[in-house]
Amino acid sequence: MKSLIAGNWKMNGLMASLAEIERLGGLLKGGASAEVLICPPATLIAAMAPAARAIGAEVGGQDCHPKASGAHTGDIAAEMLKDAGASYVIVGHSERRADHGESSAVVKAKAEAARRAGLTPIVCVGETEAERRAGKQEAVVGEQLAGSLPDGAGPLVIAYEPVWAIGTGLTPTIEDIAAMHRFIRQKAGAGVRILYGGSVKPSNAAEILAVEDVNGALVGGASLKADDFYAIISAA
Repeated sequence: MKSLIAGNWKMNGLMASLAEIERLGGLLKGGASAEVLICPPATLIAAMAPAARAIGAEVGGQDCHPKASGAHTGDIAAEMLKDAGASYVIVGHSERRADHGESSAVVKAKAEAARRAGLTPIVCVGETEAERRAGKQEAVVGEQLAGSLPDGAGPLVIAYEPVWAIGTGLTPTIEDIAAMHRFIRQKAGAGVRILYGGSVKPSNAAEILAVEDVNGALVGGASLKADDFYAIISAA
């Protein structure tokens, strides 16, 4: 299974940030053994898509609305992302679940909308620090998987992001990562790529990506700089 290294730029990036794609292209001259994906703000997708594909990378969205169109001011349909040049979309990120109160049912509807539009959904799951301390991580992630994954066959990526590790510099132990990815594999099946996310950086990427059932990474802050992102890609 080919690894997927996905960069989530979150609410960061202006047109000037496209220079990082050119820089990444220079670093990737010899190609990459992993599939490379960048999920910038929606304002950059159309401009980034041709530049990314020129260096062998793909572009994705960070969220989508369940419906294809309608009176939903400020929202973006999966079809619009596809039209702008996206091939993936992240749904159910912990920041969406927490900041916007998204339930697993909403995440599932968004994942199914992604498939409808011809995008591959990256469905995020993960527990909080309190839930892990209480030993509830498998119960929480299992419930999220049961409620968030789209029905039927189709393209799918799952990203495990322990909420307490996102942007904090903290990471679970390798044993904890292996145990959770093994648990997700049992629930999701053999054909689904499972990414790890949560303070992935050049210094820990090789060790994390070597774990069984870790099929890539969802990278936050380290994806904003081409040199750091390239180091993680190389680790795959």
